[in-house]
Amino acid sequence: MTDKIAIVTGGTSGIGLCTAAALQQKGCKVYTFSRRSAGDPRFTHIPVDVTDPEAAGSAVRKVRDTEGHLDIVVNCAGFGISGAIEFTPLEDAKRQMDVNFFGMVNVNKPALTIMREQGGGRIVNTSSMAAVFAIPFQAYYSASKAAINSYTCALINEVKPYNISVCAVQPGDIKTDFTAVRKKIEDGNEEYGGRIVRSVAKMEKDEQSGLDPQTAGNFIAKIALQTRVKPLYTIDFVSGAECILDRILPKGLAYKIVGSMYSG
Repeated sequence: MTDKIAIVTGGTSGIGLCTAAALQQKGCKVYTFSRRSAGDPRFTHIPVDVTDPEAAGSAVRKVRDTEGHLDIVVNCAGFGISGAIEFTPLEDAKRQMDVNFFGMVNVNKPALTIMREQGGGRIVNTSSMAAVFAIPFQAYYSASKAAINSYTCALINEVKPYNISVCAVQPGDIKTDFTAVRKKIEDGNEEYGGRIVRSVAKMEKDEQSGLDPQTAGNFIAKIALQTRVKPLYTIDFVSGAECILDRILPKGLAYKIVGSMYSG
Protein backbone atom coordinates (compact mmCIF):
# COMPACT_ATOMS: atom_id res chain seq x y z
CA MET A 1 0.00 0.00 0.00
CA THR A 2 1.03 3.62 -0.51
CA ASP A 3 0.18 6.99 0.96
CA LYS A 4 0.75 8.84 -2.29
CA ILE A 5 -1.48 11.79 -3.20
CA ALA A 6 -2.67 11.85 -6.81
CA ILE A 7 -4.58 14.27 -9.02
CA VAL A 8 -6.40 12.90 -12.07
CA THR A 9 -7.84 15.45 -14.47
CA GLY A 10 -10.84 14.39 -16.49
CA GLY A 11 -11.42 12.02 -13.60
CA THR A 12 -15.21 11.78 -13.83
CA SER A 13 -15.47 9.65 -16.96
CA GLY A 14 -13.66 7.35 -19.35
CA ILE A 15 -9.96 6.71 -18.97
CA GLY A 16 -9.64 9.33 -16.25
CA LEU A 17 -12.28 7.71 -14.03
CA CYS A 18 -10.75 4.27 -14.55
CA THR A 19 -7.27 5.59 -13.77
CA ALA A 20 -8.53 7.20 -10.57
CA ALA A 21 -10.11 3.89 -9.52
CA ALA A 22 -6.93 1.95 -10.27
CA LEU A 23 -4.76 4.40 -8.32
CA GLN A 24 -7.10 4.22 -5.34
CA GLN A 25 -7.00 0.43 -5.43
CA LYS A 26 -3.22 0.67 -5.21
CA GLY A 27 -3.47 2.77 -2.06
CA CYS A 28 -3.37 6.34 -3.36
CA LYS A 29 -5.61 9.10 -2.12
CA VAL A 30 -7.10 10.48 -5.33
CA TYR A 31 -8.41 13.93 -6.18
CA THR A 32 -10.35 14.23 -9.42
CA PHE A 33 -10.64 17.43 -11.45
CA SER A 34 -13.33 18.14 -14.02
CA ARG A 35 -15.88 20.80 -14.94
CA ARG A 36 -18.65 18.66 -13.44
CA SER A 37 -20.01 19.88 -10.12
CA ALA A 38 -19.85 16.39 -8.61
CA GLY A 39 -17.64 13.39 -9.15
CA ASP A 40 -17.47 9.75 -8.15
CA PRO A 41 -17.95 9.53 -4.35
CA ARG A 42 -14.94 7.22 -4.04
CA PHE A 43 -12.65 10.20 -4.65
CA THR A 44 -12.32 13.80 -3.51
CA HIS A 45 -13.65 15.86 -6.40
CA ILE A 46 -12.74 19.47 -7.14
CA PRO A 47 -14.80 21.18 -9.86
CA VAL A 48 -12.36 23.09 -12.06
CA ASP A 49 -12.07 24.14 -15.68
CA VAL A 50 -8.48 23.28 -16.56
CA THR A 51 -8.47 25.87 -19.35
CA ASP A 52 -8.55 28.57 -16.63
CA PRO A 53 -4.94 28.91 -15.41
CA GLU A 54 -5.88 30.59 -12.13
CA ALA A 55 -8.57 28.02 -11.32
CA ALA A 56 -6.28 25.13 -12.19
CA GLY A 57 -3.45 26.55 -10.09
CA SER A 58 -5.74 27.16 -7.14
CA ALA A 59 -7.08 23.60 -7.30
CA VAL A 60 -3.60 22.04 -7.45
CA ARG A 61 -2.38 24.14 -4.52
CA LYS A 62 -5.52 23.25 -2.54
CA VAL A 63 -4.58 19.57 -2.80
CA ARG A 64 -1.04 20.30 -1.60
CA ASP A 65 -2.24 22.53 1.23
CA THR A 66 -4.72 19.87 2.37
CA GLU A 67 -2.38 16.89 2.17
CA GLY A 68 1.02 18.50 2.67
CA HIS A 69 2.43 17.01 -0.53
CA LEU A 70 1.57 16.04 -4.10
CA ASP A 71 3.09 12.92 -5.61
CA ILE A 72 1.29 12.17 -8.88
CA VAL A 73 -0.51 14.14 -11.57
CA VAL A 74 -2.27 12.27 -14.38
CA ASN A 75 -3.65 14.48 -17.14
CA CYS A 76 -6.63 12.81 -18.81
CA ALA A 77 -8.85 15.83 -19.49
CA GLY A 78 -9.64 16.25 -23.16
CA PHE A 79 -12.14 15.98 -25.96
CA GLY A 80 -12.14 15.54 -29.72
CA ILE A 81 -13.29 17.40 -32.77
CA SER A 82 -13.45 16.09 -36.31
CA GLY A 83 -13.82 17.74 -39.68
CA ALA A 84 -11.85 18.97 -42.66
CA ILE A 85 -9.08 21.45 -41.92
CA GLU A 86 -10.43 23.75 -44.60
CA PHE A 87 -13.89 23.95 -43.05
CA THR A 88 -13.15 23.75 -39.30
CA PRO A 89 -13.88 27.11 -37.61
CA LEU A 90 -10.74 28.57 -36.08
CA GLU A 91 -12.44 28.96 -32.71
CA ASP A 92 -13.09 25.21 -32.61
CA ALA A 93 -9.47 24.45 -33.47
CA LYS A 94 -8.28 26.81 -30.73
CA ARG A 95 -10.67 25.25 -28.21
CA GLN A 96 -9.26 21.83 -29.05
CA MET A 97 -5.73 22.98 -28.23
CA ASP A 98 -6.89 24.95 -25.21
CA VAL A 99 -8.43 21.89 -23.54
CA ASN A 100 -6.17 19.06 -24.66
CA PHE A 101 -2.82 20.83 -24.55
CA PHE A 102 -3.01 24.02 -22.52
CA GLY A 103 -5.36 22.43 -20.00
CA MET A 104 -2.53 20.00 -19.24
CA VAL A 105 -0.03 22.88 -19.12
CA ASN A 106 -2.21 24.81 -16.67
CA VAL A 107 -2.28 21.88 -14.24
CA ASN A 108 1.36 20.89 -14.62
CA LYS A 109 2.75 24.38 -14.11
CA PRO A 110 1.77 24.72 -10.42
CA ALA A 111 2.36 21.00 -9.85
CA LEU A 112 5.95 21.35 -11.06
CA THR A 113 6.62 24.11 -8.54
CA ILE A 114 5.27 21.95 -5.73
CA MET A 115 7.19 18.87 -6.84
CA ARG A 116 10.46 20.76 -7.31
CA GLU A 117 10.19 22.31 -3.84
CA GLN A 118 9.34 18.99 -2.17
CA GLY A 119 12.07 17.09 -4.05
CA GLY A 120 10.20 14.88 -6.49
CA GLY A 121 7.02 13.70 -8.16
CA ARG A 122 5.55 11.95 -11.19
CA ILE A 123 3.56 13.47 -14.07
CA VAL A 124 1.77 11.30 -16.63
CA ASN A 125 0.28 13.00 -19.68
CA THR A 126 -2.34 11.24 -21.79
CA SER A 127 -1.46 11.48 -25.48
CA SER A 128 -2.79 9.28 -28.30
CA MET A 129 -1.70 7.12 -31.19
CA ALA A 130 -3.03 10.02 -33.26
CA ALA A 131 0.17 11.82 -32.21
CA VAL A 132 2.14 9.15 -34.05
CA PHE A 133 -0.12 8.77 -37.08
CA ALA A 134 -2.04 11.99 -37.73
CA ILE A 135 -5.58 11.09 -38.74
CA PRO A 136 -7.30 12.71 -41.75
CA PHE A 137 -10.33 14.76 -40.73
CA GLN A 138 -9.09 14.69 -37.14
CA ALA A 139 -6.12 16.96 -37.71
CA TYR A 140 -6.53 19.31 -34.78
CA TYR A 141 -7.00 16.48 -32.32
CA SER A 142 -3.89 14.80 -33.76
CA ALA A 143 -1.96 18.08 -33.48
CA SER A 144 -2.98 18.56 -29.85
CA LYS A 145 -1.70 15.09 -28.97
CA ALA A 146 1.53 15.51 -30.94
CA ALA A 147 2.09 18.71 -28.95
CA ILE A 148 1.71 16.71 -25.73
CA ASN A 149 4.44 14.31 -26.84
CA SER A 150 6.87 17.11 -27.71
CA TYR A 151 6.11 18.99 -24.49
CA THR A 152 6.60 15.81 -22.45
CA CYS A 153 9.96 14.96 -24.02
CA ALA A 154 11.24 18.50 -23.48
CA LEU A 155 10.01 18.62 -19.89
CA ILE A 156 11.73 15.36 -18.98
CA ASN A 157 15.21 16.88 -19.15
CA GLU A 158 14.19 20.22 -17.64
CA VAL A 159 13.02 18.67 -14.37
CA LYS A 160 15.20 15.57 -14.12
CA PRO A 161 17.62 17.23 -11.63
CA TYR A 162 14.71 17.72 -9.21
CA ASN A 163 13.68 14.04 -9.11
CA ILE A 164 10.54 14.77 -11.13
CA SER A 165 9.80 12.14 -13.76
CA VAL A 166 7.48 12.74 -16.70
CA CYS A 167 6.04 10.51 -19.39
CA ALA A 168 3.19 10.30 -21.89
CA VAL A 169 0.89 7.35 -22.55
CA GLN A 170 -0.47 6.93 -26.09
CA PRO A 171 -3.73 4.96 -26.08
CA GLY A 172 -5.14 3.59 -29.31
CA ASP A 173 -8.84 2.91 -29.75
CA ILE A 174 -10.66 2.87 -26.38
CA LYS A 175 -14.37 2.22 -25.93
CA THR A 176 -15.60 5.24 -23.93
CA ASP A 177 -18.15 8.03 -24.20
CA PHE A 178 -15.39 10.09 -25.85
CA THR A 179 -16.89 8.94 -29.14
CA ALA A 180 -20.38 10.19 -28.32
CA VAL A 181 -19.23 13.65 -27.20
CA ARG A 182 -16.89 14.32 -30.13
CA LYS A 183 -17.80 17.57 -31.87
CA LYS A 184 -18.34 16.60 -35.49
CA ILE A 185 -17.96 19.37 -38.04
CA GLU A 186 -19.46 18.11 -41.27
CA ASP A 187 -19.23 21.34 -43.25
CA GLY A 188 -17.66 20.62 -46.62
CA ASN A 189 -18.73 16.99 -46.71
CA GLU A 190 -20.34 17.46 -50.12
CA GLU A 191 -17.28 19.25 -51.49
CA TYR A 192 -15.08 16.42 -50.15
CA GLY A 193 -17.20 13.73 -51.77
CA GLY A 194 -18.71 12.43 -48.53
CA ARG A 195 -15.26 11.52 -47.20
CA ILE A 196 -15.61 13.49 -43.95
CA VAL A 197 -18.64 11.55 -42.76
CA ARG A 198 -17.24 8.20 -43.95
CA SER A 199 -13.91 8.79 -42.26
CA VAL A 200 -15.44 9.75 -38.92
CA ALA A 201 -17.81 6.78 -39.07
CA LYS A 202 -14.81 4.47 -39.55
CA MET A 203 -13.00 6.08 -36.61
CA GLU A 204 -16.04 5.73 -34.37
CA LYS A 205 -16.52 2.09 -35.31
CA ASP A 206 -12.89 1.38 -34.42
CA GLU A 207 -13.23 3.24 -31.11
CA GLN A 208 -16.32 1.32 -30.07
CA SER A 209 -14.49 -1.93 -30.86
CA GLY A 210 -11.50 -0.79 -28.83
CA LEU A 211 -10.03 -1.67 -25.46
CA ASP A 212 -11.98 -1.55 -22.23
CA PRO A 213 -11.13 1.80 -20.56
CA GLN A 214 -10.32 -0.02 -17.32
CA THR A 215 -7.45 -1.73 -19.13
CA ALA A 216 -6.10 1.70 -20.02
CA GLY A 217 -6.72 2.99 -16.48
CA ASN A 218 -4.89 0.05 -14.92
CA PHE A 219 -1.95 0.56 -17.27
CA ILE A 220 -1.69 4.29 -16.56
CA ALA A 221 -1.90 3.72 -12.80
CA LYS A 222 0.90 1.16 -13.03
CA ILE A 223 3.08 3.63 -14.93
CA ALA A 224 2.26 6.39 -12.45
CA LEU A 225 3.53 4.28 -9.56
CA GLN A 226 6.53 2.43 -10.96
CA THR A 227 10.03 3.49 -9.99
CA ARG A 228 11.31 4.50 -13.43
CA VAL A 229 9.52 5.51 -16.60
CA LYS A 230 10.27 5.79 -20.30
CA PRO A 231 9.30 8.96 -22.18
CA LEU A 232 6.49 7.39 -24.23
CA TYR A 233 4.27 4.35 -23.78
CA THR A 234 1.72 2.44 -25.79
CA ILE A 235 -0.91 0.32 -24.06
CA ASP A 236 -1.58 -2.64 -26.34
CA PHE A 237 0.33 -4.81 -28.77
CA VAL A 238 -1.26 -3.28 -31.88
CA SER A 239 -0.30 0.26 -30.86
CA GLY A 240 3.22 -0.87 -30.04
CA ALA A 241 3.53 -2.50 -33.43
CA GLU A 242 2.27 0.66 -35.12
CA CYS A 243 4.98 2.70 -33.38
CA ILE A 244 7.62 0.28 -34.65
CA LEU A 245 6.24 0.59 -38.17
CA ASP A 246 6.35 4.37 -37.86
CA ARG A 247 10.08 4.14 -37.18
CA ILE A 248 10.95 1.74 -39.99
CA LEU A 249 8.56 2.61 -42.82
CA PRO A 250 9.17 5.53 -45.17
CA LYS A 251 6.82 8.34 -44.18
CA GLY A 252 5.21 8.40 -47.59
CA LEU A 253 4.26 4.75 -47.31
CA ALA A 254 3.10 5.08 -43.70
CA TYR A 255 0.72 7.90 -44.54
CA LYS A 256 -0.48 6.13 -47.67
CA ILE A 257 -1.61 3.34 -45.36
CA VAL A 258 -3.27 5.80 -42.97
CA GLY A 259 -4.99 7.48 -45.89
CA SER A 260 -6.35 4.19 -47.18
CA MET A 261 -7.85 3.54 -43.75
CA TYR A 262 -9.35 6.93 -42.92
CA SER A 263 -9.65 9.21 -45.93
CA GLY A 264 -11.36 7.04 -48.51
